[in-house]
Amino acid sequence: MADNDGIQCPLCEDRAVAHYWSDRQRDYLQCSHCQLVFVPSGQQLSPAQEKSHYDLHENNPGDQRYRAFLGRLCTPLIGKLAPGSRGLDFGAGPGPTLSVMLQEAGFAVVIYDIYYAPDRSVLANRYDFITATEVVEHLSRPGEVLQTLWAMLEPGGWLGLMTKLVQDKAAFERWHYKNDLTHISFFSFVTMDYLCTRWGASIERPEDDVILFRKPDRGLCYEV
Repeated sequence: MADNDGIQCPLCEDRAVAHYWSDRQRDYLQCSHCQLVFVPSGQQLSPAQEKSHYDLHENNPGDQRYRAFLGRLCTPLIGKLAPGSRGLDFGAGPGPTLSVMLQEAGFAVVIYDIYYAPDRSVLANRYDFITATEVVEHLSRPGEVLQTLWAMLEPGGWLGLMTKLVQDKAAFERWHYKNDLTHISFFSFVTMDYLCTRWGASIERPEDDVILFRKPDRGLCYEV
């Protein structure tokens, strides 16, 4: 079991971190402030190990089942966007598909992925919407990354996240989602509400694993 002394939550940076669960492969800690469950840094995969796992993914825009999966975020988001909105698909992966779906709907979309589309110049722009599907659970520094994305949104813009959410310890024990070694940050409804308060955002949950944050029109951002 990991020594929790001195460990900061990678989302809110609070030090009120306690053991949550352990299995044969690693430990899971939980922040008492934002309720994020996370794997300590010393037990995470190296970048090379992580990429070799992603290289096995076979996602592509021609896969109708994958399109249906992404449609659970794409469809409700499209209903909120003004014509001509510009967006960023963050963490697009080896077979960008959501960006294609949004482009087909008439929106201008660029992509960024640390391994497959690493052009950081797109991170210097501002967008009307940003999507991150099945991404935040892979982040070792989710607080830093999400704050960067939030700052890139125009006032009134939308941040769409898709990730499976923690329920409780009993469910966590048998949860397949934690068995993927590239999954290291696990959010819950409480964690999403923490972000909503932190940003002064409004929030919608069209699906259990889809969360849409709307940035205030005046671009207000609150830190808690």
